[in-house]
Amino acid sequence: MFMGSVIDIRYAQIRDLDLSNGEGIGVAIFVQGCKFHCKNCFNPDTWDFSGGKEWTCEIKEKFFGILDKPYIKRVTILGGEPLADENLEEILELVIEINNRHNIPQHHENVMEKSCNIPFQNIDQKYQSSIRKMIWLYTGYTICMKKRCGEKVLSVRNCDGALDTVLSTKLREKILEHCHVVIDGRYVDEQRDITLLFRGSRNQRLINVNESLRKGQIILWQENDI
Repeated sequence: MFMGSVIDIRYAQIRDLDLSNGEGIGVAIFVQGCKFHCKNCFNPDTWDFSGGKEWTCEIKEKFFGILDKPYIKRVTILGGEPLADENLEEILELVIEINNRHNIPQHHENVMEKSCNIPFQNIDQKYQSSIRKMIWLYTGYTICMKKRCGEKVLSVRNCDGALDTVLSTKLREKILEHCHVVIDGRYVDEQRDITLLFRGSRNQRLINVNESLRKGQIILWQENDI
């Protein structure tokens, strides 16, 4: 695959005026396939990896056409399970293309800090003003900080059943790096709480990716953070 190609993934639905899966007005794509099968999952039709619809050139053009509209401030990727082993390469390509079209990728901030003597807060102001389309991602995996080559990165907890291979781990970490907000944790029906913002059960967290990478620890997202 290459940038601009049609990714080999199946999807269940594209919601072109999404108000419930993130801050502001967004577009939501529900990817197909999930192995968690949470009790009373709100979207069990997305469990089957062979179900849903094919992502074609026409669908891709429609998706990015919606995303190009000025009132769309966010894209939310959920499912299904975006970080399932079967979906990793395609989801990484998708978030990279979204950022390349609309944003400066997250990791550019760290590169700028290392390459020139600019205070973090000044880089942050420039970076924040460059974000036109926030990327939110929902996953049943639990997100944690891990150390890679002396730096802390966002990754997934091994005990969640993810394949702990070098490739799959690297793909998940790259996907997380290119997002802005990640909602982690499986839906737990016994912890259901309808008063929660953008999540269904109390165990789930809204993680501010940029701040977590900056501070080397999980930082929770708050309204109007980004």
